[in-house]
Amino acid sequence: MMARSELRIIPPGKPLSGRAMPPGSKSITNRALLLAGLAEGRSVLTGALKSDDTLYMAEALRAMGVTIEEPDHTTFIVTSSGKLQPPAKPLFLGNAGTATRFLTAAAALVDGTVVVDGDAHMRKRPIGALVDALRSLGIEAVAETGCPPVTIKGTGRFGADRIRIDGGLSSQYVSALLMMAAGGERPVDVELTGEDIGALGYIDLTTTAMRAFGASVERTSPVTWRVEPTGYRATDFLIEPDASAATYLWAAEVLTGGAIDLGTPATEFSQPDARAYELISKFPHLPPVIDGSQMQDAVPTLAVLAAFNKTPVRFTGIANLRVKECDRVRALSTGLSGIRSGLGTEEGDDLIVASDPTLAGQNLSARIDTFADHRIAMSFALAGLKVSGITILDPDCVAKTFPAYWRVLASLGVTYADDGD
Repeated sequence: MMARSELRIIPPGKPLSGRAMPPGSKSITNRALLLAGLAEGRSVLTGALKSDDTLYMAEALRAMGVTIEEPDHTTFIVTSSGKLQPPAKPLFLGNAGTATRFLTAAAALVDGTVVVDGDAHMRKRPIGALVDALRSLGIEAVAETGCPPVTIKGTGRFGADRIRIDGGLSSQYVSALLMMAAGGERPVDVELTGEDIGALGYIDLTTTAMRAFGASVERTSPVTWRVEPTGYRATDFLIEPDASAATYLWAAEVLTGGAIDLGTPATEFSQPDARAYELISKFPHLPPVIDGSQMQDAVPTLAVLAAFNKTPVRFTGIANLRVKECDRVRALSTGLSGIRSGLGTEEGDDLIVASDPTLAGQNLSARIDTFADHRIAMSFALAGLKVSGITILDPDCVAKTFPAYWRVLASLGVTYADDGD
């Protein structure tokens, strides 16, 4: 398919019904790829996501001596010696935050120099706290701007028995350190500091995956995990569908009064964003305040859905959305107010959506700047299901996590006016 500069969505005017399978979980796929790369032997990862983010991770692991085969669209076969080798050149990870943070920590287990880098967007995303945590362990690590590129000079080992990290900054930092810790020389306590703890559900995803690959990790207090120096062993691992991707389909179902079968009940997802299902199912009676701290990637979906709610909605606990692929709080308020002036406003780090159910059925020309952010593109597509004139700029940015997104919507009955190239 040719690259498109924009895509205008034509409201279907009918319920969306049918079967639509979300791709595999990005969060779990990238955890499993790294753990398989750190495990001696052959691991088969099935149900995996093949997207920009996970392919960057796979290519980085290949550059560090791991053999990765891809026999089909949802499988990785990973064969490793259990030791990552210094890459010949910097690891380029695009704007893949999970891969960047995870590999920055894992590089501490490499005997040699690793440079972790990304695109212009990634070079604006903070990583200083993770670098500081590595340096506290005696590992030489430098990020001159506080963002990538990061240079790590590892010795193949570390002997610390405690790692402290601010848990409110990003759960990805915590997960990165937990996965690295199993390669230490003795038991390591990973302790969260600060007043706030980030998305704990993602930390649970990490520890579950670690145990599947043979690690011993135990939560010893509300803010501490003990990781034994077990290393990892190869295993076969099934990856569940992506809950963040599922939120768009759940929202499309309630917005249009349809019936979309995802193949997996919402109650069977283990990922934090699955919590959004309970809220989505209440539409058009969403609560007046939604705390997005524990389901951050679902906030764009909920915010666009809130535009059609019966009453206004304030989103709190979303300050971290400002340092995602873009400033998502700003992108959401800008896009919403592009549909109708004042529909989305910022108050500090909160987002207030001035819901207006009468928007449905109107013709409101709005060109949505996605800021190259897949979640902004996919969430604002939902507005196009009810409002004529919604045009998504840079629609192909969805390849980051859901390459088939536009085809999946089309399979449910959505059509497009391709006004771009």
